[in-house]
Amino acid sequence: MKVICGTSNPNLSKEIIKFLKVKDTNVLVKQFADGEIYVRIKEDIRGEDVFIVQSTNSNDNLMELLILIDAAKRASAKRITAVIPYYGYGRQDRKAEAREPITAKLVANLITTAGADRVLTIDLHSPQIQGFFDIPLDDTWAFPIFVRYFKKKNLKNLVILSPDAGGVKRALHLTKRLNATIAMIHKRREDHNKVGEMTLVGDVKGKNVIIYDDIIDTGGTICEAANYVKKEGAKDVYLCATHSLFSGDALKKIKASKAKQVIVTNTVPTKNSDKIKVLDVGYVLAMAIRNIHESRSISTLDRQILRDEKRKK
Repeated sequence: MKVICGTSNPNLSKEIIKFLKVKDTNVLVKQFADGEIYVRIKEDIRGEDVFIVQSTNSNDNLMELLILIDAAKRASAKRITAVIPYYGYGRQDRKAEAREPITAKLVANLITTAGADRVLTIDLHSPQIQGFFDIPLDDTWAFPIFVRYFKKKNLKNLVILSPDAGGVKRALHLTKRLNATIAMIHKRREDHNKVGEMTLVGDVKGKNVIIYDDIIDTGGTICEAANYVKKEGAKDVYLCATHSLFSGDALKKIKASKAKQVIVTNTVPTKNSDKIKVLDVGYVLAMAIRNIHESRSISTLDRQILRDEKRKK
């Protein structure tokens, strides 16, 4: 096995390597004066099972991933797995309006054409994106990490709230394992990242609420949801998401919101603060990489992680 670490998230890459107990492959990545990306793999990978770790939360990161895949392919790697903790452009997965692109499919085509043999990611925005690839894709979950965290907090009268109808299935993963009830917010959007009207479906009065989503981008929608359920009588409100993009003034919105705490993971670089708790998913991705390398199942990872936590106790 060879693990190649891109530059998108060095700390997460280090955690993955630590859990796998391997050395990161020596790679040179730099930019020319005009911004073009240069890559050179500085050790032999011929015939190796290669895993390239790189989130695509910016155009440069996406281009770097494609170039790393191409370099590994031309270096005669036996198999190339693109490990993409955050799959950028995943929200553009259908034509909602006339003459729109389906960019999630375009990125899938780029990764496949570059030479990847399979993809490993975590919490895709939509499960249908798996069908955009003509190569195997393993979509792992961060919810076992969140379950472990909230079990330690031992919250009573707990409600898991999905910020939209599309996230109900995701919320159910927490509901079952935290003995909680479920609620949902129906929202009418005026534009991208802007919500016009919210309607609560469920009971949150006097209860602790976890608003669970896959992405916090500008923070507007999820912070408005936190303020809304607080007005509806919720006790403490926690915001929970796998991918913390925190674009624009998202951190200001989070700080000003009624949320008690925001719990995210390190699929993209994020720092802890008074209100933000960052959980590490390096262990989840490392276990998935190990299972792929040894041709073992990925679908049982959530149970395996939760079992490991019980053994530690």
